[in-house]
Amino acid sequence: MLKKSIVLSLAALAVSLVSPLSLRAAERVTGPWDLAKLKQTPTATWGDRKSLVQEVFYEGEPFGGKPTRVFAYYARPEKIDGKLPAMVCVHGGGGKAFAEWATLWAKRGYAAIAMDLAGVGPDGKRLADGGPGQGDTEKFRVFTDAGAKEMWTYHAVAAVIRGHSLLASRPEVDAGRVGITGISWGGYLTCIVSGLDDRLKVSVPVYGCGFLSENSAWLGQFAKLGPEPSARWVKFFDPSVYLPGVSCPILFLNGTTDFAYPLDSYQKCYRLVTAPVTLGITPTLRHSHPAGWAPVEIGLFADSVLRDGAPLPRLGAMQTTADTASASFESKLPVTKAQLHFAKAEGAWQKRLWTSVDAMIKGAEISAHLPAAPRPLVYFLTVTDKRGATVSTPHAVLGEGAAK
Repeated sequence: MLKKSIVLSLAALAVSLVSPLSLRAAERVTGPWDLAKLKQTPTATWGDRKSLVQEVFYEGEPFGGKPTRVFAYYARPEKIDGKLPAMVCVHGGGGKAFAEWATLWAKRGYAAIAMDLAGVGPDGKRLADGGPGQGDTEKFRVFTDAGAKEMWTYHAVAAVIRGHSLLASRPEVDAGRVGITGISWGGYLTCIVSGLDDRLKVSVPVYGCGFLSENSAWLGQFAKLGPEPSARWVKFFDPSVYLPGVSCPILFLNGTTDFAYPLDSYQKCYRLVTAPVTLGITPTLRHSHPAGWAPVEIGLFADSVLRDGAPLPRLGAMQTTADTASASFESKLPVTKAQLHFAKAEGAWQKRLWTSVDAMIKGAEISAHLPAAPRPLVYFLTVTDKRGATVSTPHAVLGEGAAK
């Protein structure tokens, strides 16, 4: 039993306490991108439509002094009744333009574009006029300020924003109802693009975040670069620079033991966002493209913003008093489960062993007893509604040790 009452208030992050009418995004940092140019409809060449999917090549940024093209899949429903909401789908490392991902959104009643970000075409082979590859060599190397436009992140971000511009130009698409979601490195890009592109109405980065030079799977790459090149990389290409500019509702999804994007860096990122933030942190989220587009929360969150669907549950700020963690919640649909998740707050995040126990639901509040040990303890609460949609509080740390 703790002798003191500790109240951990994270109200700025609790979506139930965030009013979109009272908050504004910070002034956007635009980095090396010409947003006025990228918001113009790019030149595109369309292929044949097969079932719900159509191939398209569109204009990319010059690379090595030569023009480039970006390959993508565009999908839309078979039957269209009025203007469609739309989603931009951004793949991660080792990924490609996924026709099945775009199709998934089309089956939900959306138009969608899923582009390639590795300079390859539909056959997986490099295009003669493709942009840079997506390996660590292309992502992490020494460059000058003038050379930033030769880097993979520069080209990938430009391709995503141009993909949005192309998607919004389609006659069947409602340009005022376009969102974005990305997985892993695609989540990283989604964080950047969401802070750059003020046309977006909803955002769902999965796994990916910023503060990569402070804690991530790529610390070795920054060590190889050295202090000055690393600082330049962060200045141009870390999402932490751009996240304060996000102005649309954003859902951050991640697992507690993600190998690439640990929860300390993740928390620093969502704390930067002044727009409405929803968290979906779970111990069980695997890291892959199929696992990254599968969570039911993604489609439901997009629907709640773009199609007047029922919103996800909303958790208030987590409070810890004596040996109990609690939080208020709001939900349009019945809440079927509440849980406390905890682990010892030491060592690498991906090696921590998490335990989940049921929390008590009483009225519009959930609560759970914290274990007497271990200490320091990292923990958070979740609620799940009858659709299986889970949202979480930010994590907190109790006891001696670094608050991570």
